[in-house]
Amino acid sequence: MYAFPSPDRPDALVLVMNTLPMARPEAVFSEGLLYRFRLRPLTPPTTGGEWRFIPGRAEVVLDCVFDTPDIRGTAAGEASGQQGSCLTPSGHHVSFRVNDEHGGSGHGMRVFAGTRWDPFIMDARAALATIATRKLAFSDHGSIFLDGKNVLSIVLEIDTGLLADGTGDGAADGTTDWTLVGVVAETLTRGTFNVRVERVGRPEVKNMMLAPREFDRVNRDLEIRDLYNMDDAFHLGDSYASAFRSRLDANLAFWDGLDGKVDWPVQEDARHPLTNLFLDDYLVVDVTKPYLERGSFLEIELAARRGEQHETCGGRALNDDVMDTLFTQLVNAGDGPLIRDGVDSATRPASLSFPYLASPNPTPPDPPEHH
Repeated sequence: MYAFPSPDRPDALVLVMNTLPMARPEAVFSEGLLYRFRLRPLTPPTTGGEWRFIPGRAEVVLDCVFDTPDIRGTAAGEASGQQGSCLTPSGHHVSFRVNDEHGGSGHGMRVFAGTRWDPFIMDARAALATIATRKLAFSDHGSIFLDGKNVLSIVLEIDTGLLADGTGDGAADGTTDWTLVGVVAETLTRGTFNVRVERVGRPEVKNMMLAPREFDRVNRDLEIRDLYNMDDAFHLGDSYASAFRSRLDANLAFWDGLDGKVDWPVQEDARHPLTNLFLDDYLVVDVTKPYLERGSFLEIELAARRGEQHETCGGRALNDDVMDTLFTQLVNAGDGPLIRDGVDSATRPASLSFPYLASPNPTPPDPPEHH
């Protein structure tokens, strides 16, 4: 997921959800899923040293759904005809055709959905090797795993004035301050009863920080990510909170120790200082700040911890090499050299105009075989 102010429309917020890794050019969206963005206003910490941004009760929900694709008359490898619709906070529907780069517009929103070049910047093999060998495995010449793969992408460009149409206490009377916004992307089953399949806020929380089990002395036999997906990013339940904390405490300590020193001393309650940050798993965006191509990821959160005013829009831009920022904070708390994974940009960077993501690769690499 990505969230950033529009580069050329100062009063618009761009939201991007990428699904179906390694999508074929003719891939279509599931008519059985509901693709959802959730936004809540945030109150920043009142004192330095804290990560906790408090989500308000007001909420804006943006749901996209898709029809059964019309595959009549399409050749192999050709994108199928499919229609989609997105529900605005005011209850209006914006319709669009999948893979139409102009998208659909109306009621303060513009929507694109279709196959695009995957913009994710990360040497995944080196990151996994780092966990397996317990040594930093990054090099100066990394590679993006299966470079050229596609994703199914949903791009929303919404007028920030729509945020005042959110539901919940404090929204209807205009008293809610939507300057700082928390953003989460979710997929849910579509129908009368919606079950959350997956959610995402910050990148790689689940794979790099929750997936490894060997460092967790309490829940070493537990696959925790499905439980995590089912919980609410804005309001974690009590049932599995201790399991999430135990896993994060253990794995964050592992990352911190990779440079041979402790940069994040545990707190008096034995918690890792970063655990609360990643439990509050949503992007933090200041919708009043201008777009910034690089350097805004985690800037709002880090400034709050120092007790300072943030300077950027925060969030996550498509061309920002956020994994270097993330690895650096995990390993040395920013008090040391930049921890580079060896890749700094996508082979086809995103543009500064709608729908932002680069055109899909017509001949993407084959997915790896599973044994």
